Amino acid sequence: MKTTIMLLAMTLLMCSTSETQKLDVPKAKVSYTDFEDLVKVVKSHREKRLIRFEEFSKKSNDPNVIILDTRSKDMYDKKHVKGAVHLNFSDFTQSNLAKIIPDTNTTILIYCNNNFDGDPIYFMSKTAIQLPSEEEKKKTLSLALNIPTYINLYGYGYKNVYELDELISFFDQRITYEGTSINQEITTIKNN
Repeated sequence: MKTTIMLLAMTLLMCSTSETQKLDVPKAKVSYTDFEDLVKVVKSHREKRLIRFEEFSKKSNDPNVIILDTRSKDMYDKKHVKGAVHLNFSDFTQSNLAKIIPDTNTTILIYCNNNFDGDPIYFMSKTAIQLPSEEEKKKTLSLALNIPTYINLYGYGYKNVYELDELISFFDQRITYEGTSINQEITTIKNN
């Protein structure tokens, strides 16, 4: 009797699985082709908008310019370029972007961890070391957040974007940071 019930249950399970496979299940809203097409368009646009720190700094003094930090909220809160606004990259939607940048013609300056050298805590470099195959040499891939940020901003209609294209030392006096880690450092210095 138990064997018969088990066989019946397995038959029903197999039938329901094959029936489920026949159902028209909607595909995810993911298109690699759309992404590839967008990357092709953005590539030449971005090449003309990579700027050195002097130009980045000059543009940042304009009150109508937004410096956008898309790192995690935790890292942004602890340390970011002075004056930057935050929107975590994972929270990019048309409506979220419109809340902080209502006009798609606004000049937007972007940076990421890979623009800063010497601060492995708050500006950890985003790189991956690829182990070589037999034919290849070992190489390091840069996985900077700037690139997907730029691509997505462009895709959402923000085409007046400039990207910092310089590696800046943590000790470079031309740049000012804000955040809770800076406040703690100042308090420590005052108390000593």
